[in-house]
Amino acid sequence: MRIAMIGTGYVGLVSGICFSDFGHDVVCVDKDPAKIEQLNAGHVPIFEPGLEALMTKNVAAGRLSFTLDLASAMKGADAVFIAVGTPTRRGDGHADLRYVYAAAEEVAHLIEDYTVVVTKSTVPVGTNRQVKQIIRKANKAALFDVASNPEFLREGAAIDDFMRPDRVVVGVQNERAADVMAEIYRPLFLRDFPIVTTDLESAEMIKYAANAFLATKITFINEIAALCEKVGADVKEVSKGMGLDGRIGNRFLHAGPGYGGSCFPKDTKALARIGQEHAVPMQITETVIKVNEEIKRGMIEKLLTLCDGSFNGKTIAVLGVTFKPNTDDMRDAPSLTIVPALVGAGAKVIVTDPQGNHEGETLLPGVVWAEDAYKAVQKADLCVLLTEWNEFRALDLNRIARRMNTPRFADLRNVYSEKDLKRAGFESYAFVGR
Repeated sequence: MRIAMIGTGYVGLVSGICFSDFGHDVVCVDKDPAKIEQLNAGHVPIFEPGLEALMTKNVAAGRLSFTLDLASAMKGADAVFIAVGTPTRRGDGHADLRYVYAAAEEVAHLIEDYTVVVTKSTVPVGTNRQVKQIIRKANKAALFDVASNPEFLREGAAIDDFMRPDRVVVGVQNERAADVMAEIYRPLFLRDFPIVTTDLESAEMIKYAANAFLATKITFINEIAALCEKVGADVKEVSKGMGLDGRIGNRFLHAGPGYGGSCFPKDTKALARIGQEHAVPMQITETVIKVNEEIKRGMIEKLLTLCDGSFNGKTIAVLGVTFKPNTDDMRDAPSLTIVPALVGAGAKVIVTDPQGNHEGETLLPGVVWAEDAYKAVQKADLCVLLTEWNEFRALDLNRIARRMNTPRFADLRNVYSEKDLKRAGFESYAFVGR
């Protein structure tokens, strides 16, 4: 199959590269000349383990290419995927669809033979029908169908998620489009991965419902963690006991400083907005959004206690600023709430992150960047573990404590035990839910 992929952001690039590894002929398109130049030079503009090597392999095999020219990319294409950004619209929480609709308008004028136009971007219910109307209005003679194919990729594990998915969701209106999508995903079908073929609206809703549920699960255990701190329970033991129940499962039950990233904040807000527009308030989701922000701010109070009630004049080392390990993504990361609060209250903040400086140097003004954890904690009054990168999971705690001005440790990811920190000589410490 020949595929055109519009957009070389996280979703478009990962999907395009992985489709080419299935054996399809894939052309990825973007309007950013610098990005296309970088890709053609063999460099991936995002951090995702294994992606650059997979790209290099498929470019060398002649199955993958990058261009600014949508017309050439669509020549002979069986399917064109729209994988552009749908950021939260400022002020109202709705997904901003202008890039999706602009792409549909461009595609309309370039359709020659039968083509399936697939929305890969996360979009509100009804968007794919609107895409169909835009294309039909712009090109009344076009032979095409639309399909919804939401992505379920975890940053840091995207290749594995694409190649070994829990499920693939495909929304279509007829068998012809379904057959094209089945052929595109044939390598997964042959290995018995579930392909859920449904209508357009259900496919659109599945994506939002899944992300809102996972965000709810994270927020629930964070609320339980706050209660554990008050009653003397250990949230790690509570999570373990809950997760062994097959109806609940243990994933997304790790207490911490709140969720962030490119999906959960944006998608929960969009689902809440969709509910408001249809007079069906998403009360649980709305509460999740509110509580998640409160959890992030609550971490500041926890740190303030360790700093004797004032950040002013203190030196604070922050380990990890991306929203999760194995990504350079800082969208809605807890660090964007916590670190500015520390700086604003008069602290000198030293940060270190294996990939975070790419975005963090712009998003976190007023901080000092260090090469590693040991340099970051030099003469610090408090060390805060904020993102659980592997290199922060096995720190030499004795070395950390010796380098600090006052050995205090806030483990906001519950990586270490009280015994570990006591043995290393930390005079005070804090966890989440313990």
